[in-house]
Amino acid sequence: MKDLRSPLTDVQNSPDDRNISIDRVGVRKIKYPIRVLDRASGVQHTIGDFTLTVNLPHHFKGTHMSRFLEALNEHKSEVSVDGLSSLLKSLKDRLSAESAHLEVRFPFFMTKKAPVTGKEGMMEYACGFVAESNGAEDFEILVEVPVTTLCPCSKEISEAGAHNQRGYVSVRVRTREFVWIEEIVELIESCASCDLYPVLKRPDEKYVTEKAYATPRFVEDMVREVALAFDRDGRFSTYEIEVENHESIHAHNAYAYLRRGF
Repeated sequence: MKDLRSPLTDVQNSPDDRNISIDRVGVRKIKYPIRVLDRASGVQHTIGDFTLTVNLPHHFKGTHMSRFLEALNEHKSEVSVDGLSSLLKSLKDRLSAESAHLEVRFPFFMTKKAPVTGKEGMMEYACGFVAESNGAEDFEILVEVPVTTLCPCSKEISEAGAHNQRGYVSVRVRTREFVWIEEIVELIESCASCDLYPVLKRPDEKYVTEKAYATPRFVEDMVREVALAFDRDGRFSTYEIEVENHESIHAHNAYAYLRRGF
């Protein structure tokens, strides 16, 4: 048995002779409380799912995984958008790295009123941030918005009705100035056949059914309309838009993708 009083060997810090550097190494699936700016109430408390990584030079055998958690715990009072920069710096300092990368995904909630009756409920949106420090700093916002889309072809060729489906619009954006998550959600919803609501009474159901029928959208229409909305807004420097419709009359999903500025 080893003498526990003697110094323990640091295997990760031992040399490696394969001469291959690693772009990113670290930890994933870390659940941690996070504070996100909320337009209605200032701050929203939610749970983040973190990925934390750094680069590893070719001469090191491994990284020190525990130091990622130490850095996160050290910044627990700052785990917010404003604190991501200092967390990245801490990762680089603790791990003697030239670059650090962070991705956090979290549920974001918005109170939403039904379009006619005004009945309120909470809508959940899958959101996230991607931040990197590699000489310069980079920051991206991730948002996924569920929407209703109605098929223009089905409407055109049918004597009565048209099929519609749940669509998911996922965007990855860089901005020139501050943009609320809620603003991104609202821009996307404004491009759909109709947006979704947590609570609908009969007058509301009539409204959303007729609105969707009056505003048919292919997936191709959706990516183009969202791109136009971002361009008109003027605060988005780069963006990726991905739309997937969970088709109601097909065994497959319809898909479209568009990117600008990357």
